[in-house]
Amino acid sequence: MITMKTLITNAHVVSPGVDLPGASVLIEGKKIAAVYPDGAAPAADKVIDAGGNLLLPGFIDIHSHGAGGCDTCDCKVESIRTIADCKMKEGVTTWLPTTLTLGTKTLMDVCACVKEYAASPNGSKTPGVHLEGPYINPKQCGAQNPAFVRTADMEEVDSIRAIYPVLLISLAPEMPGAVEFIAQAAERGITCSAGHSAATHADFVKAKAAGLKHLTHFCNQMSPQHHREIGLVGSGMLDKEIKIEIICDTIHLCADMLNLTFTNKSADQMIMITDSLACSWMPDGPGQLGGLPIIVKDGVARLEAGNLAGSTLRYAKGLRNVWKITGQPLSQLVKATSWNQAQSLGLHDLGKIAPGYTADLVLLDPEFETLKTIIDGEVRYEA
Repeated sequence: MITMKTLITNAHVVSPGVDLPGASVLIEGKKIAAVYPDGAAPAADKVIDAGGNLLLPGFIDIHSHGAGGCDTCDCKVESIRTIADCKMKEGVTTWLPTTLTLGTKTLMDVCACVKEYAASPNGSKTPGVHLEGPYINPKQCGAQNPAFVRTADMEEVDSIRAIYPVLLISLAPEMPGAVEFIAQAAERGITCSAGHSAATHADFVKAKAAGLKHLTHFCNQMSPQHHREIGLVGSGMLDKEIKIEIICDTIHLCADMLNLTFTNKSADQMIMITDSLACSWMPDGPGQLGGLPIIVKDGVARLEAGNLAGSTLRYAKGLRNVWKITGQPLSQLVKATSWNQAQSLGLHDLGKIAPGYTADLVLLDPEFETLKTIIDGEVRYEA
């Protein structure tokens, strides 16, 4: 069988620890075969001139509920396809369909739809799902539906992941049985993240010892930092290992808080997410989230009571925001757009532009607009 060779020339290649203007990347089949820093490269079946634009590892969005008027919890394969297509247009090559605090049957139906989509994907790849809830603190629901909050139950999760892999679970570690649940999840290779939580630092320490790896949408719906109890926000700032999932739209966290966090935390700990809703890629107006009415005004989604309810953020815009706010080099920031996610979730062939890695790539113009999205070595989207 002849393997297709694609050569990307005149690219500004940015990968973790790498910044190479005028470079070339050779793709053989689905894999990156070589990177040529000086641009010199062998012949290929197909040549793509990057025009000097940014070539980055494809984004991995591990927390996104919807886009294009569709929600993961619609329980429709067509909805998963629409969201995956929108994500691909953002440069997201891998996406974890993210659920809400809803009933067991709904969560199982979501997994069945994702499984069907994954058999013949049209957009971003979906190696597993992210359960946000239902094992959260009812006092920290935010935009989650309190009617479905319940105690952490590994039997329930096992029944869900029997349909399709569950890679990530957001839960409140201070709730009864949560620490034991985190340990059970770790044994199964499931990453647990603290979110929608009123945990103290002591709660955090116990959960981390049991296997907690992430903090969900940092600062939002979690115990704040106080000088007599640092809460989850303080825990995230203090700890040198926990990974911080962060919405970089300058709405969920103001520009100063983004600057503070990225300045004081290692890039190796940061994970940029969108937490996007069905209203992403849509005009302002009314909508729903998990059965709760929301309203989108000026691109900001809120419940009727005023709570923020996820975002309309497109992935590359979050990266642009952080780059402009912090002034940090893109070769460090790209760790937070794919590499850290891949390492945390065991997707070890993703997140770098280097020989042997899967050719999941995004080409961005100077304003961070997506020009091309390459998945498994094929151009799947072109502006």
